[in-house]
Amino acid sequence: MMRYLRFDNKDTRAERAKSDTFAAISDIWQRFVKNCNLCYNPGQHLTVDEQLFPTKVRCSFTQYISSKPDKFGIKFWVDFDLNTKYMCNAIPYLGKDPDRPKGERVSENVVMKLMKPYLGKGRTAATDIYFTSLSLANRLLESNTTLLGTINKIRREIPLEAKNAKGREKLSTEVYRSGGALLTVYAPKTNKTVCVLSTMHTHVKIADDRKRKPNTVTDYNRMKCAVDIMDQKVRAYTVRAGTRRWPVAVFYNLLDLAAMNAHDLYTACTGSTERRRVFLCALAEELRHRYLQEKELRKTPRPLPAPGKKTQCQVQSHCNRNHSINPCAACGKYTCRKCRKEGPWLCSNC
Repeated sequence: MMRYLRFDNKDTRAERAKSDTFAAISDIWQRFVKNCNLCYNPGQHLTVDEQLFPTKVRCSFTQYISSKPDKFGIKFWVDFDLNTKYMCNAIPYLGKDPDRPKGERVSENVVMKLMKPYLGKGRTAATDIYFTSLSLANRLLESNTTLLGTINKIRREIPLEAKNAKGREKLSTEVYRSGGALLTVYAPKTNKTVCVLSTMHTHVKIADDRKRKPNTVTDYNRMKCAVDIMDQKVRAYTVRAGTRRWPVAVFYNLLDLAAMNAHDLYTACTGSTERRRVFLCALAEELRHRYLQEKELRKTPRPLPAPGKKTQCQVQSHCNRNHSINPCAACGKYTCRKCRKEGPWLCSNC
């Protein structure tokens, strides 16, 4: 079964691969992501991050990331709902994107693509140090979408005073403003600072506890955990197995994400509190039972009408319940003109 598993037409793949590196499974992947967008309306807060699906298949876009538990794999840019950890949107990383406008950062292009279905609706995107920039914050703000994320201190838009971490008082906070964006510089340790850029907050509040964290840092720590929790959930129960074909590896990741989204939808619709492991076992059993029922129906021969009577086509491989009065010469099933072969009166199955 795995040997003959394909996700596209192999005869036309070479032609499509010239313009689409993901051609071997791109159609299935796009349909899956589209269904994820249509089936769920996410909350106010979304998290944008990267996912590395562990595999060592040979393809042109396999990545090595030393900070991940599994160093090698296929990287996906993902967008998750903060409350339910539902996967809303995903884009595979395939190397250089020819459709990216000249001069636009890769990080900005990725965030705008992932957030495109949710722009203009007052949502907030949480990003890490790779994605966050002042230009991205302003672009999202024009679309009525706010941004909250840590920003790299080597960015040009960071003031020189904010880049210097030496001589700062421990647990101190400084705030800089540029238009609708707030830059919070927090010093958790001596000679170390964290920069958080936010268009979500209008002012910064300092907590009264021992660490004296500003609310921008606290909100970022709360909103940035969605993708990490997703990685833990997928690693706990996965269908991943050894393979040398990268489309099959992508299909394994698709199944893991689909099962996780299915559990989120089931919980949201029914209010159930059963464990995800129990849900996955019940889901697999239900899908198997449905397949076996359809298989038995295909095996059961349908009763033939009396000769000369007009009835519906019993083949229905190329028609939509057309009527016929002529049976197939081989199997005896009544066959319309669309479902018969040329020449002798045989149905398309015979």
